[in-house]
Amino acid sequence: MLSKQKKSGVLKKITRGLTVGSVITGNTLVHGSPILALGLTKLIKQSKKIDETNVQITNNWLTVNNWLIDNILSETKWDIRIDPSLDLHLDGRYIMTSNHQSWVDTTVNQYFGRTRMPLTRFFTKWELIFIPFVGQAFKILGFPMMKRHTKSQIAKNPELKHRDMMEARKSCEQLLSQPFTLLNYVEGTRFTPEKHKQQKSPYAHLLKPKAGGLALALSILGSKIDALVDMTIVYPDGVPGYGEFWLGEVPRIVVHMRKIEIPDWILAGNYEEDREFRAKFYQWLSKCWKEKDELIDEIKKEYQNPTD
Repeated sequence: MLSKQKKSGVLKKITRGLTVGSVITGNTLVHGSPILALGLTKLIKQSKKIDETNVQITNNWLTVNNWLIDNILSETKWDIRIDPSLDLHLDGRYIMTSNHQSWVDTTVNQYFGRTRMPLTRFFTKWELIFIPFVGQAFKILGFPMMKRHTKSQIAKNPELKHRDMMEARKSCEQLLSQPFTLLNYVEGTRFTPEKHKQQKSPYAHLLKPKAGGLALALSILGSKIDALVDMTIVYPDGVPGYGEFWLGEVPRIVVHMRKIEIPDWILAGNYEEDREFRAKFYQWLSKCWKEKDELIDEIKKEYQNPTD
C-alpha cells in the first residue's frame, strides 16, 4: 500500500502531467494553425508582413510555454549568467553555438531567448517537414532545412553536395530580412557517455565539434551579425529527459552566455575549397570548445562544492 505522502506525490505528478500536456497541445493547435494558414499564402506571394506576423504568433506560443515553466515548474531553479561583454537585443542578428545533451536544451534556449533575443532558428533535417504542424512550421518560419546525403551518394553524384550548399546558403540569406538568432549545435548530436567513448573525445564534457555548419553560417552571415554567441547549458543534477522537465523533476539549470570574437581571417576564408583554411578553422573551433569544456567543469565543481 502506498503511504498518503506517496499517493499525494503520484496524484500531483499526474495532475501536472495532464495540465502541462493539455496546455502545450492546445497552445500548439491555437498558434500552429494560423502559421500554417498564413504560410500557404506564401506559395502565391512572398510577403515580409506575413513573415513578421508568423514570427509574432510563434513568440506568443513561446510566451505561453514560458508561462508554464514559470508557474507550473516553479520548483526548477534557473541560474542564468550573461557575460558583461555580451549585449543582447530583440532586434539583433546573432549566430549562436551550444552544447547539446537533451531535447530539453531547445526549450531552455527558447525560455532564455524569448525576452532577450530574436526568434531562434536552427539547422534541421529535411525529413522533419513531414511531422504535422512542427515540420511545416519550421519551413514557413525560415529554419534552414538540410537534406543529408551519405558520402557514397555524393561520390556517385557530386552535384548533390553543391545543391545542398546552395539551399543552405539561400536559407541563411533569407534570414537577413529580419532580426534572427541562428543556433548551431556544433557537436551535431546529443552528448551521451557511449558517443563520448566511441569518439575518444579529448573533452571531458563534450563531443568533438563539427566545423562545417558553423563555417557555412559564418561565411554567409558573419559580416552581417551583431555577435557570435556561445551558450553553455549545465544540468548540475544530471541530464534530464523531456518528460522529466515538464513534470518539474529538474531541480537546477545553469545557462551561461558569452561572446566569441570572430577573427578577420575567418570572414575572408573559403571552408569548402581551402584545405589549409579548414584546418585552421578547426583549430580555432577546438580552442573555443576547450574553453567551453573547462567552463562546464568549473560550473559542475561549483555545484558539487557550494560555498553556502
